[in-house]
Parts: sequence; structure tokens; C-alpha cells
Amino acid sequence: MDFRYNPTEIEEKWQKTWAELGLDQTPTDKDKPKFYALSMFPYPSGSLHMGHVRNYTITDVIARLKRMQGYRVLHPMGWDAFGLPAENAAIDRGVPPAKWTYQNIAQMRQQLQRLGLSLDWDAEVATCSPEYYKWTQWIFLQFLQAGLAYQKEAAVNWDPIDQTVLANEQVDNEGRSWRSGAIVERKLLRQWFFKITDYAEELLNDLDKLTGWPERVKLMQANWIGKSTGAYLEFPIIGLDEKVSVYTTRPDTVYGVSYLVLAPEHPLTKRVTTKEQQGIVDAFIKEVANQTELERTADDKPKRGVPTGGKAINPFNGEEVPIWIADYVLYEYGTGAVMGVPAHDVRDFKFANKYNLPIEFVIVPPEAVADEDFRQEDPPLIMISYDSAYTEPGILINSGPFSGVASGEAKQTIVAYAEQQGFGKARVQYRLRDWLISRQRYWGAPIPVIHCPNCGIVPVPEADLPVQLPEEVEFTGRGGSPLTQLESWVNVPCPSCGTPAKRETDTMDTFIDSSWYFLRFPDAKNEGQIFDPTKTNDWMAVDQYVGGIEHAILHLLYSRFVTKVLRDRGLLNFDEPFERLLTQGMVQGLTYLNPNKGGKDKWIPSHLVNATDPRDPQTGEPLQRLYATMSKSKGNGVAPEDVIAKYGVDTARMFILFKAPPEKDLEWDEADVEGQFRFLNRVWRLVTDYVAAGVAKKPAQLSDLTKPEKELRRAIHIAIQAVTEDVEDEYQFNTAISELMKLSNALADSSSKNSPIYAEGIRTLVVLLAPFAPHIGDELWHLLGNNNSVHTQTWPAFDHTALVADEITLVIQIMGKTRGSIQVPSQADKAELEKYARESEVAQRYIEGKEIKKVIVVPGKLVNFVIS
Repeated sequence: MDFRYNPTEIEEKWQKTWAELGLDQTPTDKDKPKFYALSMFPYPSGSLHMGHVRNYTITDVIARLKRMQGYRVLHPMGWDAFGLPAENAAIDRGVPPAKWTYQNIAQMRQQLQRLGLSLDWDAEVATCSPEYYKWTQWIFLQFLQAGLAYQKEAAVNWDPIDQTVLANEQVDNEGRSWRSGAIVERKLLRQWFFKITDYAEELLNDLDKLTGWPERVKLMQANWIGKSTGAYLEFPIIGLDEKVSVYTTRPDTVYGVSYLVLAPEHPLTKRVTTKEQQGIVDAFIKEVANQTELERTADDKPKRGVPTGGKAINPFNGEEVPIWIADYVLYEYGTGAVMGVPAHDVRDFKFANKYNLPIEFVIVPPEAVADEDFRQEDPPLIMISYDSAYTEPGILINSGPFSGVASGEAKQTIVAYAEQQGFGKARVQYRLRDWLISRQRYWGAPIPVIHCPNCGIVPVPEADLPVQLPEEVEFTGRGGSPLTQLESWVNVPCPSCGTPAKRETDTMDTFIDSSWYFLRFPDAKNEGQIFDPTKTNDWMAVDQYVGGIEHAILHLLYSRFVTKVLRDRGLLNFDEPFERLLTQGMVQGLTYLNPNKGGKDKWIPSHLVNATDPRDPQTGEPLQRLYATMSKSKGNGVAPEDVIAKYGVDTARMFILFKAPPEKDLEWDEADVEGQFRFLNRVWRLVTDYVAAGVAKKPAQLSDLTKPEKELRRAIHIAIQAVTEDVEDEYQFNTAISELMKLSNALADSSSKNSPIYAEGIRTLVVLLAPFAPHIGDELWHLLGNNNSVHTQTWPAFDHTALVADEITLVIQIMGKTRGSIQVPSQADKAELEKYARESEVAQRYIEGKEIKKVIVVPGKLVNFVIS
């Protein structure tokens, strides 16, 4: 028999066998508890990278373990297949987006299958398929019916090259589009929104239910929602029958308002600007329009503004305050206007100093004044001067009837006064904005509405879904979505009145596709419904969700939101979609950086550099050695197929799991890959040597075990306990593999190779290894004489009694200095431990003939004799 380890041969063999046996198909019976294991599905770019391998291998280990523990497991895969890259490919290569996308899907499916993942491919979905986006459109109609979808004009990030709206996260720190590299512009467009703000409070409160999520992810979501309690105040505009509305969390500072600031995009800006200031204001608005939101709000950027010439009245004290516009105020946030209180806000203080605006302190530290000075009915104006803003709690001054009141109390009394007078009210506000879902591009789910000159916005009847993307379109890269140019598709009769009307030409943001895909997997082939609620409610929530930390906010928040809306529409009976969440780190490769270069040229691939003396091959300048996220631009990528061709799938899986804890970044090192390959070879030899020896497998009599057999059995059950807990409770796949190595070493070093305990150890090692290295696991299982798959075996349970050692090592100390050790029964009490220690040969050499003044016994560890 040829017992050499041949990864390629056995991996092809077992993948074919698993497919024939249907081992990965989702069970339809309900006689077992369910477990839904899910990785965030990929964009079909055409090739897997090591980040994919890490994500899917982690989920696969969990899914395989749960099957062996007796669960019915749903472990599906799909494709987040809409998006701008397909359109760019159509422009660059002249290939239709659908053709390019489906080619990539076929290629990546084959690559995933090569990894030996236990995926149920019968449940596969692709978001660009009409069978899928029909239901994405149906969800839009549900939102429309519920009053949660609406259109309004909004300032958006506009990519002038790709001619489309970008989300904030698609704009880099330099204000450039992450796709085209163009400087992003701000532009007013009529856009579609989902009213996620209606669910802000529930989304925030329900974070407490997510006990299986990382705390940092929950904190990121809480900060993104950004709940604050404050006041809504109105400042009448002089000369206009209108008011500037502001939201503030510091109503206690309202007597210190020295100016108001409008967002440049605010509708009031045009009306309050005087003729004398019109040119300055217009020029400033044009300049700000070319800035990104990040540039305008970054703390390290100087804040700029210009006066409009308009003025308003502070309703609390009747004083006139000038109205400015400034780049740091955004129309989309709050009311699009803020009150400037430079004495008590750091940003306002800098702004006021820059433009020589008044700074009036209305709060001082409690120790700065005596309370009786401010208890008068009409307290005098007190002049205070500081060289920085005072932002801490204190006592109000220069605040009319509220002078002398503590700032915490004043917040409530001032708001109550504003409500009584009719120019303000208490208000809870959120940083969260409504979800802008429309995109001016082709490759996305068409928004299913029709614009009728008589009826207005008319939803496409459900019977007419899906509104399919036309295939015969021309991609020129100019003028936005090609749908706008396709008159035969755009011009349709109104479904309500028959009048000539026009389709909506915007398509939906791809985040909508991914915000509900997990609900489709339990019933992926249903043609008549989005899903059968009975099936989806049975499988949901997802028990284990695995994906990148970069999706911690938007994707996860949107998924939670859509789940809650569909629950309220009567389709779902649960509140949260993901029970447990694991956010894995990035895979990093070795590269070199030339700090004297810019752009992509600064990265020097490691294969071009002499590692002992790293210098730029072109300039000879010294280079910095570092690990960075794998990418083509850095020249530090490692193709999974190259690793698999050299070492096999199981080695690639073992390395990716062993190198680092899953939440940490992983530094790629081929020496460590070699190490895992050597380990699998050691396991292979261990098992095949055992098989070749032909040892009889008689049952073990636990009462008659020798000391070496007891030690080996203890090692076996320690491994079972540790591996189970590391994978199931702690996600510590690296330490789980370390436990497999310890068990392998214990078997290799055992003197009981003819024992039934050794046979138990060999079988246990193979079973424990199987979720991590599934191909070699099944091959070795069959070499052990089994006819079924190792992946159908019951996961072993550890024996608590086996974990307890019969003997322990007791250290003997004399005057605190270690002199040796002895073996004693593990159950010995303190008196017995002292007796064993006194009688030991080690202690006798030092205590004989000496006076023992004190004996210190630390059970299970040491006995220390203090002698004269």
C-alpha cells in the first residue's frame, strides 16, 4: 500500500465523494436542533484572495463541528453581484455587465469548491438574477406602502467620472472616489431614501440583545446612531416671516449665542443673504460644493465661513445676532443650522476668534463665583474673559432669570421656558440620517415606480415584477446611467390611469441587496414568495455570522433595519438577524515602502528586494520593511491557487486558522505554511504507521490501565475538551490546532502503542482534525477501516474523570529554594502532602537533624520547610 501523503489526489477524491453523498445539503427534517452558519457573501470579482479563504474557512470549521455535534446545518453561499465594477468593465472591455458578472461567478464558485467548503450549493443566490431582485423590488414596495420610502432633493457625493452618487464610505480621506479616483463633488439631486430614522431608537436599544457580538462593533453602531437629548430652538429672522431652527444639546448656553450659522445648502441661505453680500456668499457656496463631507467636518481642518448680512433675534434676550454660512455645517445633519456659542464650544471659539465675533461667557466654574451674587432678581452683567472655551458644567451668569442656576438644572428650566413661550421644545435627536438608496447607474435593481404627470409616483404592480434591466444598452462612460437614454424602456403607460408616463431610471444601492439575502437562503428557490415565512422563521436568526470589520456599521445596521421592517409587515417573528458575530482581521503580506515616493510607486514588492539590505531597485534608497493588507498595488498578494498547488487545500486551511486569532490581522509567512504542511505529514505518518502495524483493537478496561495508558487517555480527553471549547466558545482556532499538535505529540511519544487507549487516541485525533483539514481527515478515517465519512461521526465528548491525573508533581523547597520534586497522589490533602514531603529522600537530605520551625504547604504545588 502506498502510504505517502498526496494532497491533490485525496482532495479531488473526497470532494467528488461528498458531492455524490450530498453531505453538505441542508436537511429538511426538523428532528434535530438547527444551526445557521453564514459568511458575508462576496462580490464576484473573478478571483479569490486570502481574505476570502480566511472568512470561509472559519465558517466552515464551525459548520462542520456543528454537524458532528448533531445539528441540522444551513451553510449557504451567494453573490453580492450588482455594483459599479461591472459597469466599468463594460465600458473598459466592451463586455455586457451580466456576462462579465456571471463569468466571474462561475470562476469563483469553482475556486470556492476547490477549498472543500461544506456549502449547500443548492441554496445559491445571485443578487443580479431577476429571480432575486424581483424580491428586492418587492421589499421596496413594502417600504413605500409603509411610508418608509420617499423622494427628496439632497446634497450628495457626486463622482464626475463615473457619473454616479457615492456613499460617504466610498470617498477616501483625500476626497476622492474609491473607484475612479476623481475628486468628489457635492451636488443637489432628487433622491430616494428609506426612513431608517424611524427605527433609530429600537436599533439603538436592541444592541443590548446582541450578547454574541463584539463590544466594539456594538459601540460603533451606537456612535453611528448617535442619540442625543437636547432642545429645538427657533430664532426669528429680521425682515422675514421665517425662523432659523437649531438643535442644541446645550440649551444652558443660549444666552451666549453671538451668531447663527446656516449650511451653505440651506434653503434660507438665499433668502437671508443681502445684496451687498450676494457675490461673496455665491462664491463661497460654489467653493464648498467641491468639498466632501469629510473635508468639511474633519477636526484638523480650519473652519471657514462668510456673513450673509442677514440677522436674527435671540428670543431669550432680544439681542440681534448675525447669520453666517460655514463649511462645517451640513444641511443633512440636524436642522442644517447651528447656534454659535464661542465661549462654550471649542470649534465656535476658534471660529469666533478667526472672524472677530463676540465671545460672551455665560457659564463659569462653581468655585469662580459666590452663589449669593447671582440670586438677585435682576443680576448685573458680569464680564468674564478666558483664553479658551469653557465646556465643563458650572453656574450660569449673564443669563437673565437663570443666572446663578447650575448648568445641569438650567438645561431643563430653559427648555421648559422656551416651550412655555412658544419658541422651543425638548427634543431627542440622532446622528443617523435616512438611508439614501438611489444610484444613477445601470447595474443595480431598478426602483419599481413610474412617474405619471397625473398620478405622481405610482408603484409598479406586484404582478409586473420584476422590472427587468434591459440588456441592449450602450456603455459609453458618459452622461450617467444608460437607462436614461433607452426610451423604449423608460416610456410606459401609467398603471393607474394609462397616461404616457416614465419609469424611474435610478437603481438601488447594492447595500439593499445584501440587507436581506440571509432571509432568502432558507427558501432560495421559492418563485411565488420572497420566502416561506415558516421556513425562514424556522432557520433564523443566523447562529454564526462571519465577515470583515469594515461592514461593522452600514451592512449590519441596514440588515437589522430591514429585518425589523419585515417583522412589522408580518413576515418575520424575530427582532435581530444575527445571533453571534465574528469579525475577522485582514490578511497582510510582506512588502517594502519607499517613503520618498508617492502613490503606487512607493510600494516595492518583496520579491524585488534583497531582504538583508532592502533598497529601492531603481534609486538605491533604503526601504522600510512592513506588512500591509494584500493588494495588487502593493505587490504583496498571494494567490490561494498557488498555495493549494504547492501544499494542498488542507494545509492552506490549517495555516490560515493557526497563524493568528481570527479577530487579529494575519501576517503571511510561507515558513509557517511549511510548518502546517509538516504537521499534517506527521499526522499522516502517525496514522498510517498504526494501520500498517495491524494492532488488534480490543476494548479498553479502564480499571486495569497502566500509568502510561492513564496519561495518554488524559491527553486525549484534554484535547477533546480544549478543541471543543476553543472553537465553540472562544473562536480560538489557533489554540485548538495547538491542542491537536499536543495530542499528536502525546501519541508519538507514547509507550503504549499496542494499547486500546492508543487506538482511541488515533481515532480521536482524526475526528478532531476533520473540521480543520476535512480531506485528510476523511482519507485517514477510511484508512482506519471505516466505510462512512468522518464528517458524519458524532463529535467526541470528554470524560471528566479522565482529566484528573492520578499523580501530581510536588515541588520540595528548603527555606524557599527548590531542591527537587516528588510524585504524590493527586487527591492528597495538606496533611498527607506534608507527610509525603517529610518522608521524601529529597527533603531528608536537608532536614535530617535540623529543627523544622515551619512547614508551608501549597496544595497541588509545593511544600516549603523553614529550618533553623
